[in-house]
Amino acid sequence: MNKKDFAFGKQNFLLIGAAVVVIIIGFVLMSGGGSTDGVTFNPEIFSTRRIVVAPIVTFLGFALMVVGILKNSKSKKEAE
Repeated sequence: MNKKDFAFGKQNFLLIGAAVVVIIIGFVLMSGGGSTDGVTFNPEIFSTRRIVVAPIVTFLGFALMVVGILKNSKSKKEAE
C-alpha cells in the first residue's frame, strides 16, 4: 500500500493507541465496590479512586484521543 492511502500517520496511530490504553485504565479504576450479596451497602463505592481519580484519567484518555485524531502528521504534509 502507498502511504497516501492512510488518513493518519504513525504518530497518530501511536497517540490513539495510547489513548485507548489510558481510557481502559480509567474504566478499570472505576470498577468494583459493589455489594457481595446485592442487598447490603458497601461504602467503598464512594472511594476517592472511583469518584475523583478514575474520571480524571478517563477524561485525559479522551482528550488524548482527540489530539491523536486532530494532529497533522508530518508524512501527510510531505505527501502533498
